[in-house]
Amino acid sequence: MIVMKDVSFTYGSGGSDNGLHNINLQIKDGETILLCGESGCGKTTLTRLINGLIPYFYEGELTGEIFLNGQEVQTIPLYQIAEKVGSVFQNPRTQFYNVDTTSEIVFGCENMALPVEEIMERLERTSDSLQLHGLLGRSLFALSGGEKQKIACASADAIHPDIVVLDEPSSNLDISSIRDLTSVIHYWKNQKKTIIVSEHRLYYMLPYVDRIIYLKQGRIQKEFTREEFLCLRSSDLMELGLRSLNPFALPVESEMKTKSSRLIFKDFFYSYEKHGQVNLAIPELQLPQGEVIGIIGNNGAGKTTFARCLCGLDKAAKGIIDYKGERYSAKRRHHISYMVMQDVNHQLFTEDVLSELLLSMEGRDEAADESFAKEILKGLDLSAKSETHPMSLSGGEKQRVAIGSAVTCGKEILIFDEPTSGLDYRHMLEAANNLKHLQQQGKSLFLITHDPELIYKCCTYLLFLEHGRVLWHRPLDKKAEQLLHDFFEEERKELKAANA
Repeated sequence: MIVMKDVSFTYGSGGSDNGLHNINLQIKDGETILLCGESGCGKTTLTRLINGLIPYFYEGELTGEIFLNGQEVQTIPLYQIAEKVGSVFQNPRTQFYNVDTTSEIVFGCENMALPVEEIMERLERTSDSLQLHGLLGRSLFALSGGEKQKIACASADAIHPDIVVLDEPSSNLDISSIRDLTSVIHYWKNQKKTIIVSEHRLYYMLPYVDRIIYLKQGRIQKEFTREEFLCLRSSDLMELGLRSLNPFALPVESEMKTKSSRLIFKDFFYSYEKHGQVNLAIPELQLPQGEVIGIIGNNGAGKTTFARCLCGLDKAAKGIIDYKGERYSAKRRHHISYMVMQDVNHQLFTEDVLSELLLSMEGRDEAADESFAKEILKGLDLSAKSETHPMSLSGGEKQRVAIGSAVTCGKEILIFDEPTSGLDYRHMLEAANNLKHLQQQGKSLFLITHDPELIYKCCTYLLFLEHGRVLWHRPLDKKAEQLLHDFFEEERKELKAANA
């Protein structure tokens, strides 16, 4: 189905990083392939070669030959490639063109100028196959991350492609949404489609893949069958910079301080009246200061809403925070808090990475600020990118830039919404170490995360939200560890059964 012969690509920006070198690859019809490797290794670039975004959208120097079902890609118009290859991106919002779910699902079919009757037939078939009837006719802005990903998958499915390409589809999904995603992948596999998935989270894909392609610095370094990959030891995975195959059974590595002052929340209420979403209702809550607090719960539980209210980012945010003897209304909270958003593209503003970190600093001593910013970039493995435009970076690199800005801002309360989204194992460890360092400086950290590896690495306290309410909160002790295991238990059972 897909053949690449001695393919190399360098982006028009001129840097060789994230490009590809001498790629030779054959993917059979109906095969499921997992692309893995550290951030910036070229996984996303490889997917762009398959779906035609390179060379038709991303400019650069392309050499070698690429064939889709026997036809050379560079001789196929992009609109014809789009009929053969369905794409699901890391952030589904970047591929939406409409404001409601039904229009989005049929958008590709309309572009193919299909008759209305056939479009409606495809809509019905896709809705039945992917179990989407509860999502039809809804506003895209009112959906959770997992629901948006379902609509992106449905949009790809409705065009009836031979090939489906998914670029880090699970990066912002909770456990239940990942299960929904695997059911879609299982359905496509039964339909004998050729499936290519670029991913850092490996555990959920292993029951479905035929081969694993490991890339490093733009080259194919290793190739495994599923059976060979499952035989790799944890030390082998870490050496390759890959995530754990069983992230739900790791040991807790951080402890809460014996004595902590309290951060007191009062009357935290918020309502998304326009979209009818779950309200936030926290009449009173006391949490320890100076800890790394993991905020967990399923998609749509109110985690991001809580974080935005904590920062006072929404004008309608209410409530008071008592912090170090002072009361902070929503309008005043931005003086002491800083939030790294889930979609970091919303907070990258400057022309180069170094300036991005300097932007969040007070600027009283330019030389000292620049020296400190460079030190942070070194710790985040971004020194070589200091003069690169932030928007030209990979998703994982952008995430690390945003973390660097949080480190340099000097605020007391730091909130991170999915800080390890798109990060490989090594860079996840670096992010965790930076978070621990911030805690040692006396900062209070809140981590909204679905990443069990990050939780076990650096969280000292857990806050569990459900339907906008606090279900429980406690130090990450044996009891909390059991509650966390219970939260992940269903996924662990399904993973074990699938691997068996």
